[in-house]
This record gives sequence, C-alpha cells and structure tokens, in this order.
Amino acid sequence: MSESNPKARIGFVGLGIMGQSMAAHLLAAGHTLRVYNRSADKARALVEQGAIWCDTPGTVAAGSDVVITMVGYPSDVEQVWLGADGILPHAHKALLIDMTTSSPELAQRLAREAAQRGCRALDAPVSGGDIGAREARLSIMVGGDAAAFAEALPILQRMGKTIVHTGGPGSGQHTKMCNQLVIASTIMGVCEGLAYARTAGLDLDVVLQCISGGAAGSFQLNVMGPKIVKGDHAPGFMIEHFLKDLSIALAEAGRMKLALPGAEQARKLYAQLVDEGHARDGTQALALLYGAAR
Repeated sequence: MSESNPKARIGFVGLGIMGQSMAAHLLAAGHTLRVYNRSADKARALVEQGAIWCDTPGTVAAGSDVVITMVGYPSDVEQVWLGADGILPHAHKALLIDMTTSSPELAQRLAREAAQRGCRALDAPVSGGDIGAREARLSIMVGGDAAAFAEALPILQRMGKTIVHTGGPGSGQHTKMCNQLVIASTIMGVCEGLAYARTAGLDLDVVLQCISGGAAGSFQLNVMGPKIVKGDHAPGFMIEHFLKDLSIALAEAGRMKLALPGAEQARKLYAQLVDEGHARDGTQALALLYGAAR
C-alpha cells in the first residue's frame, strides 16, 4: 500500500495460477480491486471477496490508479495494453506494471507508449511459481524509471520479498531471462542426477536427503526433486510457458551473438514434451524424458 496513495485503486488483468494469488494479496491489503480475465470463472473467488469484475482491460484501466497485468505471452501483453479495449487507450495518468515474462523489446515499446499518454510503465516479471505467489514471497525484477519503481514498491511488497530495480525499461525482462536460463540447465541436471540414481538402484528419497543440503542444493533440486520422485507433474509453472520464455531468451541471445548450448538443449527437450502432450504439465515433467520420473 503506497505511502503517497494508501488507498490506490488497483486493476489486475490475468488471473491464472499465479495471478489469482497475487491479486488476492492486494485485495486483502485493503485496496479497491478491479479485475479482468478472459475466463470469467477464474475471477469468481475474488469477486466473492469484494473485487469488482470488469468486462474489458480498458474498463479496468479507466477506474484504476495502478494497473497490473499477468498474462501468458507477449502477444497477450500487446493485446491487453494496446488493443482498442485495452489498457493504454483508457488509462488516465496511471502507473502500469506488466508482471508477465515477456519480450524486453516489447517492454521498451510499452514504456514509450505509456509516456506518450501521460502514464508510467514498469516491466516487473517474477520468479517463485505458484508457491511464491500464494505465500507472497515472489522475486520481482523491475525495469523502468526509478521514480515509478519507488511508487510501485509498496504495492509490489504485498506480492513479493525480493524486489530489485534492475535498470531502465526492458531490464526487468532481461533479468528474468537470466533466471530462466539458470533454471533450464539446473532442472536438466536434477533430472540427470535422479535418472542416474534410479538406474544405479539407489533409494531416490535417500539420495535427495543426502545431496539437497550440499553444493547441489537448489530450488529445482529441493522442491522439484521430490515431485519428480513422486511422479507429481502438476504445474507450478507450465511447460508451454517455460518454452515461451526459453524462446525469448534464445532470440535475445541470437541478437547479441551469444551461444547458449544448455538453453538450446532445454528448448529441444521441452518442445518434445509439448509434442507428446505435456504442454500444461509442470516443468518437472522433464524427468519423463530421462527415465527419472514415475
């Protein structure tokens, strides 16, 4: 809740696995909350708690001081921000925060478009998955103007614990690409290690107990590892969205003439999983290709 505007009216567009929890934290903090989602049923619980349903992103923006978007793909961001019924044509001197993992180039474009319309825009992608969203301890990497970041910080603190201003427009998205690249190679390592353990006839639970407290310990090992052992493929973050992120990262790397062989391999493997019908499973389902999962 901002000290300069403790009763800021907030709009939230995109109520998926993470967005629902993020929006709920803002509502619980006492903000007037306007919401929109393509599937209206996903807003039902929030509306029952006092959120105001809007029929379009533009209607959300028209009645909000701050608008947050958390949608799927860069094309979705472009539509909800720039479409005829979108946010920018209807926002009035608002602070606009896109928390989708999207293209750095698009983030820079939106910042320019927002400034031309008298608004401030931040790109603020997150890491932490559904657990981080539910527990309000997301890592939030923010690109944009420093003054806009200071204005947004009290609101972002309702949803996350590690909140860093990474630089100008687009830098938040670039930082999120770094995050996804580290995850891509790490989850492959987890799957390979567990596949080795299974093939060697080891007790996988014992292996996890032994190695999770050492140098191999990480979120991917300590949280995703037990899910892999149990055969739990429920999504905290869907494969189809991770594949999108890897494609953005590799496109940016190509533009910078940077080779990323680990990311290339991860993209190939996740594309195979999508082809085999696992697009909406969690990223830990990668273990299926290594023989590490049940």
